[in-house]
Amino acid sequence: MLTNITAPIVAAKPYIGRFAPSPTGPLHMGSLLSAVASYIDSKANNGTWLLRIEDIDPPREIKGSSKAIIASLEAHQLYWDGDILWQHDQYDYYRDCLAALTAKHLLYACNCSRVKGIYCGHCRDRNTPPPLPFSLRLKTTAIDVDFIDAIQGSYQQNISQQIGDFILWRKDGLPAYQLAVVADDEYQNITHIIRGSDLLESTPRQIYLANALQFNLTEYGHLPVLVNNEGQKLSKQTNASPIDDNSPMDNIYHVLQKLGQALPAEKPSSVTELLGWAIDNWDINAIPKQMSVQQS
Repeated sequence: MLTNITAPIVAAKPYIGRFAPSPTGPLHMGSLLSAVASYIDSKANNGTWLLRIEDIDPPREIKGSSKAIIASLEAHQLYWDGDILWQHDQYDYYRDCLAALTAKHLLYACNCSRVKGIYCGHCRDRNTPPPLPFSLRLKTTAIDVDFIDAIQGSYQQNISQQIGDFILWRKDGLPAYQLAVVADDEYQNITHIIRGSDLLESTPRQIYLANALQFNLTEYGHLPVLVNNEGQKLSKQTNASPIDDNSPMDNIYHVLQKLGQALPAEKPSSVTELLGWAIDNWDINAIPKQMSVQQS
């Protein structure tokens, strides 16, 4: 009987990383930190860096955000490889993933109200589906999921005891984040994910789901998130200021400092030169092993 899932080391594969912002507003300094770190880690490992726009939640999207995000990446010369993947084009693929889980009897319909904390499993043993609208939840078992994060170190979670059965398809007919991110990481053959520590707690669910779908597992590194003076993560909700696309050199210097990276003795003459220097001198072990750092 399977009692744990341990994410393997996949370093032998060609490195494929990604940056996957949601179009809920323009990039702020916290999102730039993640973009820079994932870009440099990819290029320092002779890898490919992909861009995915996670536009699966229309009620939260801000008109023009996708265009602004792309413009900011270009202004900072963070150029992605290949075409942009838009999640709104992936719905048929997500439904195929649900069909595969249904065939394994791992999904069930649930019309419970929004749950805070661990889901009690109220709808799991229904003989017939509940009335519409309902969500689709993944059945979980008492399995420990553990992995070695490239930045934060060892991390473990028992999904059924600490999370419970979690939603893959929402009542409003939209794919849940956990399904979309796992499906698209497989679709794009992602091998390494560098992102904010606010997503560390979600990672075991994603490993668990990938294992259920018999997908390849990835390696993870979770960066400390930037917080304001009140200790709040920079976000639209905390009124984080958009980055100034006219100051790419200063912005990249700032996030490299927050990432604990050494800086060149003399200021480079261009953003291209700065990024090249940062790639050549990248040290993932120098990134602070904490969940957050102050923006200023």
